[in-house]
Amino acid sequence: MTNPQEPLDLPSYICGRPIRTSDRLEIRYPYNNELTGVVSQISPNNLEEAIVTACKGGEALSRYHRSEILEKARKLLGERSDEFANLIRLETGLCMRETHYEVGRAQDVLQFAAMEALKDDGQIFSCDISPQGKPRKIFTLREPSGLIAAITPFNHPLNQVAHKIAPAIACGAPMMLKPSEKTPLTAIRFAELLYDAGLPGWMLSVFVGSLDKIVEPMIRDERVEVLTFTGGTAVGKHIASIAGYKRLCLELGGNDPLIVLDDADMELAVTLAAEGCYRNSGQRCTAVKRLLVHEKILAEFTVRFVEKSKSYLCGDPADPSTLVGTVINEQAAVQLEELIKQSVQQGAKVLLGGSRQGAQLEPTVIANVPRAAEMVCKESFGPLAPILVISDVEDAIALSNSSNYGLSSGVVTNNMESALTCIRKLKVGTVNINQVPGYRIECSPFGGTKDSGLGIKEGVIEAIKFFSTIKTFSLPW
Repeated sequence: MTNPQEPLDLPSYICGRPIRTSDRLEIRYPYNNELTGVVSQISPNNLEEAIVTACKGGEALSRYHRSEILEKARKLLGERSDEFANLIRLETGLCMRETHYEVGRAQDVLQFAAMEALKDDGQIFSCDISPQGKPRKIFTLREPSGLIAAITPFNHPLNQVAHKIAPAIACGAPMMLKPSEKTPLTAIRFAELLYDAGLPGWMLSVFVGSLDKIVEPMIRDERVEVLTFTGGTAVGKHIASIAGYKRLCLELGGNDPLIVLDDADMELAVTLAAEGCYRNSGQRCTAVKRLLVHEKILAEFTVRFVEKSKSYLCGDPADPSTLVGTVINEQAAVQLEELIKQSVQQGAKVLLGGSRQGAQLEPTVIANVPRAAEMVCKESFGPLAPILVISDVEDAIALSNSSNYGLSSGVVTNNMESALTCIRKLKVGTVNINQVPGYRIECSPFGGTKDSGLGIKEGVIEAIKFFSTIKTFSLPW
């Protein structure tokens, strides 16, 4: 099935103003390399306009007005759900199951942000509770920060964008967003939807541009008070080195384990393993990157998991029966293919899959994977399912914690003590019992430790806190 629509020709947006230039970025469908669309790249003068206009600001929106914009945007996105799902497919090569799911998640983000915009966020402290106190009360309130710069990755081109923009709108802070150069079209369309929902132009710019003339100057600019980035660890560390004196939220890579203990429900374990390894073509920071399986159940788990994996059909992303589309481009698929070859040279055995065609890599089950294999020591971003053997819960925890990453984890067990031991000892941001590492709801805190981030959490509620500042005042009482 080929691209059924004419290629898009989209502008970047500077504070609501469309910018069309001759410097255009091409986006191609990873499945067949057909042109999906082009987007105009901005100039340094456009960036300066975005910063100056956002810093100047405009009439502040009431809580009700902010909530109303977000709720209207949610409804508009629901009405255009098929359009956005297909655009995500044509940018990423993800199958329709994934792209429709992402649109639904983005609607949740908008809904939760609309709810939070209406909540009173202040506290009251009585001062006469201390011998040194006085008959006064101290009050707090949250005020929006100054200009926010946001950078988003390719793997969730709508939901990650929504997770940046919606909390900024909820707290009333202006934002400049630079989406991934691999998937900017969805972000541009989403910005247009928000303007249609009534968002004032000064509150949002969405654009693409060169690394040296646009992206790094935006990161370094002292007028940017807050910078939020989701993406790879190496890029995140570089951003931290050049950003200067500003608040940083860095949500980086992961090497997330699914720990399957000897008392696990086997059907649940193989289902979670398949969903964790293959959803979104394995391109999630919280995807299962390592299957740590107890030696007592290893043989049964492996047989049943291979059989389960066969049902994850790899094919045309537009076909409703396809469960695994492409990775982001052929280069990424070639790198994954090389990781498989390296692990085999180290003694691993491919039990299923491993074949590549262009940007498409079959779901691949690999057994006997050495603990030192690059596939499981670094973040492998694709539909790989490497199986490692563990002897007990302590061995699983030690193996998991040996990684430089610390984002998320899943543990399959019916033993409460084992579950609590994992919760206490795993050095990660999230421990999900009898669920995949990536499970979350869009308003819950989310983030990692070590090379997975600075420990600052995302999720709608935490992002609103991060995008605002607390002011304290007191009055006689």
